[in-house]
Amino acid sequence: MTALRQRKGSKGSKEPGPEVLNQRFNSSAEHPERTSDGVWTWRTVLWVAIGWIVGISLGMLCCIYVATLHENDLWFSNIKEVEREISFRTECGLYYSYYKQMLRAPSILQGLSELINDNATESKRTINLLQRMNIYQEVFLGVLYRILPIQAYLEPVYFYIYTVFSLQAVYVIALFITSWLLSGSWLAGALTGVWYILNRVDTTRVEFTISLRENWSLPFFALQIAAITCYLRPHLKTIQQKVVLWLMFLATLCFCLTWQFNQFILLVQALIIFTLDCLDLISTEQVTCLYLVQVSSLLSVWLLQFCNSMILGSLALSFIVAALFVKHFQRGLKTGGLSARLGKLLLHTVLVLALTFTINYLAKQALQLRSDEHIFKFIKSKFGLGPTRDFDASLYLCEEAFGMLPLDTFDRLAGTLLAYPYLVTLIVLLVMLALVTLANLCESSAVGRPLKGRCEERMICMRADVAYNLLHTVFFGLLAFSTMRMKYLWTGHMCAFAAYGVCGKELWSLCLNMIRCNTKTKLRLIRYTVPLVILGFLYYKFWPKLMTEVSELREFYDPDTVELMTWISSKTPKKAVFAGSMQLLAGIKLCTGRVLTNHPHYEDRALRERTRQVYQIYAQQSPEEVHRILRAAGADFVVMEDSICYERRHGRGCRLRDLLDLSNGHIMDGPGDNDPDLVHASHPRFCESIKTDGPAYTALFTRVFQNKTFHVYKLKKGKKRTKADREPVEDNTQ
Repeated sequence: MTALRQRKGSKGSKEPGPEVLNQRFNSSAEHPERTSDGVWTWRTVLWVAIGWIVGISLGMLCCIYVATLHENDLWFSNIKEVEREISFRTECGLYYSYYKQMLRAPSILQGLSELINDNATESKRTINLLQRMNIYQEVFLGVLYRILPIQAYLEPVYFYIYTVFSLQAVYVIALFITSWLLSGSWLAGALTGVWYILNRVDTTRVEFTISLRENWSLPFFALQIAAITCYLRPHLKTIQQKVVLWLMFLATLCFCLTWQFNQFILLVQALIIFTLDCLDLISTEQVTCLYLVQVSSLLSVWLLQFCNSMILGSLALSFIVAALFVKHFQRGLKTGGLSARLGKLLLHTVLVLALTFTINYLAKQALQLRSDEHIFKFIKSKFGLGPTRDFDASLYLCEEAFGMLPLDTFDRLAGTLLAYPYLVTLIVLLVMLALVTLANLCESSAVGRPLKGRCEERMICMRADVAYNLLHTVFFGLLAFSTMRMKYLWTGHMCAFAAYGVCGKELWSLCLNMIRCNTKTKLRLIRYTVPLVILGFLYYKFWPKLMTEVSELREFYDPDTVELMTWISSKTPKKAVFAGSMQLLAGIKLCTGRVLTNHPHYEDRALRERTRQVYQIYAQQSPEEVHRILRAAGADFVVMEDSICYERRHGRGCRLRDLLDLSNGHIMDGPGDNDPDLVHASHPRFCESIKTDGPAYTALFTRVFQNKTFHVYKLKKGKKRTKADREPVEDNTQ
């Protein structure tokens, strides 16, 4: 928001140019970095150069900080290679294995061919990994490492992790730029970077989940937000708009290419753009350009991922097509009285949503797409709209990361003084947004001319870039509240938004106007003094803690897993197929290169069903049934974990064995209530009973390895085999 002054010489032509419209509609945002004739002085150049140096320095500081934490937590430079690979937990190990595979391939082309025709990730199946998974970053780094002359002094694993940590520098710099653009002061960027680093627990988890897709994609998402903020600024020339749109497209493309959940994030962003359009806060041309950037990025990824049907069947693409279609044919949407406009907006919203779901339904039917149905099952179950016994949905619901945002998050954010300016800025701007929206709806009908030509007549008007960032933090804040894992989409931008509130002109002008002492000198003094005081306080309070944190030394210690991986590598055939938990199998693929029955990348319906079947090793099933299931999946060995069989991490009803019992219609273990339709299982729990070495079990399974944590059994060929079991499988277990 900003106070608007009456312009002189507004006699203008009948059709004002786009720059004039943009000025009128957004506000007369000042450019303190320029002189009155638009020429930069040497003092301005020096001040801007210092700002860039500070931004890059904060980015590098964040990169070094997380790299140091990673090294100190694991003593990464001193542990064995197998221990380094084990430290890539769960799906991180799966993704890193493809980088390792690209490096070990005889040539780059053969490495690509092996990824496109992979038969080691899922037994008895040949899949295109570049289509199924978002692993172009592993391919790119693998190719880059092979062609650069760095092999002699930089190990492959360090090239990989340093690249990911460097993206954190990009992330901080992008947030720095966003807050700088919003506030007009790089002190806001400095405050943003410091807040991001101090709130590391809530802004990133890169130091212990290096390969996670979000750690690759969120820096590009932050760059895209910075580009959108720049694009929506007033006084932007046509050539500048084109350059920014291309940068926005590249950032969106990289974001979509590196994370499988890109479509859901872009859907939220499309809803933000739709809201801005409905509230008449951005121009029709800007709305169309933003939509087209999203569509072109999604379609580019669709092509790069070998026509991945999940993208064409995404809600984001369906919504954008519906919004553009309805907008084109529904004329007179922004005319009429207040009641008429509200009615038209309601009808417009209903039409867009109805067409969205229609297009999405038809697309999924035509494509036979069911790969993402587990996400919608999770959403329905989370809000009590779907079945609570669904195995796939329950796997998510029982994890803390997919629960509501814990309240102690706000205690941590308040401890760094981030929460207070954020909430004040949010509340004030939401009030102003409501007033501006009401004025837009009323005045556009009261006067028979476009709203853009009337903005200068109001006392208050909201800039488009501020409006976008306001709705961005609201929408993604609600997403973070509903699902804790999504907080990383919100907290980084939260730092930039709060810093804008502290360093921007608008809020301080409002405060000074209330006490009737608003002058340029006082405004400049308070805008520079307050952030410096906050930075000084943060340095005094948290610098000793940071130094203590980076000086704490720990060491990786997981001897049982190391022993298991060493045994598999030395005692089993290279083509042996292993069954077990998704998390463990990802590590087995990375450390040993053995074939898997299932893995943690859950975006495939057939794989989800196979995973549920393989997990029957922890259910109450007969040895014959478990043996049949494992043989049908092509397994030669099965690995069982005591930490799952006797799980205590979750409460009753959320343990994996409970989820399997509920899915199978069996009564759960232990004291507690059970639904009346559940029945007692006719067989004991397999993972417990197999350790008794009863005749029924030894006839089908042979124990070949065990330690305190893991038990490995080799499958024998049963006397009777079903049709599924008779599928050809190479036997390498002599």
